[in-house]
Amino acid sequence: MRAKLEYFFESLLWNSRLFVILAVVFSLIGSILLFFVASADILKVVLSAIAYYSGSAPEGVDIHEVLLSNVILAVDLYLIAVVLLIFAFGLYELFISKIDVAEESVGSKVLEIHTLDQLKDKLAKVIVMVLIVSFFNRVLHMEMKEPLDMFYFAISILALALGLYFLHKDSHGKH
Repeated sequence: MRAKLEYFFESLLWNSRLFVILAVVFSLIGSILLFFVASADILKVVLSAIAYYSGSAPEGVDIHEVLLSNVILAVDLYLIAVVLLIFAFGLYELFISKIDVAEESVGSKVLEIHTLDQLKDKLAKVIVMVLIVSFFNRVLHMEMKEPLDMFYFAISILALALGLYFLHKDSHGKH
C-alpha cells in the first residue's frame, strides 16, 4: 500500500511539471504579439517617411526624430519578444521535452538550452541589450541643463561600456 501511495504521489509530483506549459504557451503568444506590434510600428514609420518625402506630412514634423525614436522603440519590442521566445523554448526544453525538430535542425543553436544556468545567461544578455536600447532612447530625448548632467551622462555610458565588456568577457570565458 505504501509503495502504491508513494508511486502515486511521485507520479503526481513529476507530472505537475507540465503546468510549465502555461508559461511556455503564454510567453510564445506574448512574443508573437510583440513581433507583430513592433513590425506594425516599423510599417507606420515607413509610411511616415514616405509621407514626409512626398510632401504630404504635416508642417513642423521632424522626420528624423520620428524615425529614430520609433525605430528604437520597435527594436526594444523585438528584443523583449526575443526574451519571451528564449524563455518559452528554455522552459519547454528544461521541463517538458527536448524539441526534436530543433535537434534535427542544421541551423542556429541559439535556442538550444540544456540547463537553467544557460537559460538565465541567455535571458540576462538579451535583457541587458533591452536596457541599453531603452537607455539610448532616453538619451535621445534628454536635455543637458547643467554641467553635472553631462557628468552623469558620461558616467552612465562608462557603466554601460563596462557592463558590456564584462558580459562579453564572461561569455567567451565559458568555453
